[in-house]
Amino acid sequence: MTMMHYKGYEAVIEFDEEADIFHGEVINLRDVITFQGSSALELKQAFADSIEDYLAFCAERGEGPEKPFSGQFIVRTEPILHKAISIAARRAGVSLNKWVVTTLERSIP
Repeated sequence: MTMMHYKGYEAVIEFDEEADIFHGEVINLRDVITFQGSSALELKQAFADSIEDYLAFCAERGEGPEKPFSGQFIVRTEPILHKAISIAARRAGVSLNKWVVTTLERSIP
């Protein structure tokens, strides 16, 4: 898949062969932002316009826009796994957080 970036927002792009059009969706938000275009230039402009429209909409409502992911999330696990990864982190000489981040980074292709 192809990715696009604008003002910290990230979108995944796909091509619809039947409709002969590119479409994209912002993926680093919970809010839904989509856009489309028939050429790369049109798609790029539609992405920027969609983000700007989103920011303006939030401003009109007096709300701050949702920011791209903060980098924090809660993981719930069984106590036995929690214990095992805590021990693994201590053996590695790093914090539990650092151990989890390193392990997750290794698992991403």
